[in-house]
Amino acid sequence: MHVPDGFFNAATSVSAGVVAAAGVTVCLRGARRELDDRTAPMAGLVAAFIFAVQMLNFPVAAGTSGHLLGGALAAILVGPYTGVLCMAVVLLVQGVFFADGGLTALGVNITIMGIVTVVVGWGIFRLVTGLSRGRVAVAAFLAALVSVPASALAFTLLFWIGGTAPIEVGAVAAAMGGVHVLIGIGEAVITAVTVSAVLAVRPDLVYGARGLTKPLVLRDAEGTTTTVGGQEPAAAPGRLKPFLLGGIGLTLVLAGVVSFFASSSPDGLEAVAENKGFLGQASDHLVTWGLADYGEVGGIPVGVAGIVGVGLVLLIAGAVAYAARGRDAAKV
Repeated sequence: MHVPDGFFNAATSVSAGVVAAAGVTVCLRGARRELDDRTAPMAGLVAAFIFAVQMLNFPVAAGTSGHLLGGALAAILVGPYTGVLCMAVVLLVQGVFFADGGLTALGVNITIMGIVTVVVGWGIFRLVTGLSRGRVAVAAFLAALVSVPASALAFTLLFWIGGTAPIEVGAVAAAMGGVHVLIGIGEAVITAVTVSAVLAVRPDLVYGARGLTKPLVLRDAEGTTTTVGGQEPAAAPGRLKPFLLGGIGLTLVLAGVVSFFASSSPDGLEAVAENKGFLGQASDHLVTWGLADYGEVGGIPVGVAGIVGVGLVLLIAGAVAYAARGRDAAKV
């Protein structure tokens, strides 16, 4: 759902940029309460994983594809404030280096794909876990499912207000909402599977499950026990590195190998824009590096471009997370 340059007038683009900047600023402060020795490196991994999986477009209808947005997943794994930061880094790298999403539309993309998906996804997740006695996988599925059409409808509202082409808002809302419900099902499956996998291996690393999962008691040969997960997840620095390395390895495989098999059909926004007659409002991207269009412009294989992108996102998101954690730690 990456919005290109040209879809929005200057006033709306600037206004969305202000909203996005304010949201990121608030989240930089709020993330200090979420980031610690476990979630700081996790933030980099989560952002890189979302970047990689967003490359994997999957078919949802005849001639239309979709991909993970990732806001709900990020919020559940590392917290809502840190989740917005992860999404902002992903969208920044995609827009600047890969021409995926316009530079003038960066504020719009962060607002609808980052802030809206995280806020809606986290709200649904907390509501469902409260009503379902902590069924994290179910809550993750529903949170992701709702967050995608919510983002699509947010785009429709903004385009109705400040788009560069007139639209019948009801028809566009129905088209955007309909196709993104289908995309949301794919997002929900990916989110629930990912959260369940991390819960099975390292429940202490799932921010949204704190206080909801039963503690995992580990006993060594000498009878010493260590509690991991539950109300107060215990840090396990000695076991964190293998998990992170495994996660990075999986992310690189997704971006470097599986990306070759992604659907080439237009995504939900592009398909709706073409059908409703406003796709022509899109303008050429302001920057065309060799990595633009994930290597197509520079003749770089998509897998190589994906690996470069994973590295960039991992470094930037990790640096942001560690900087926020460092400021917080300095006050203690």
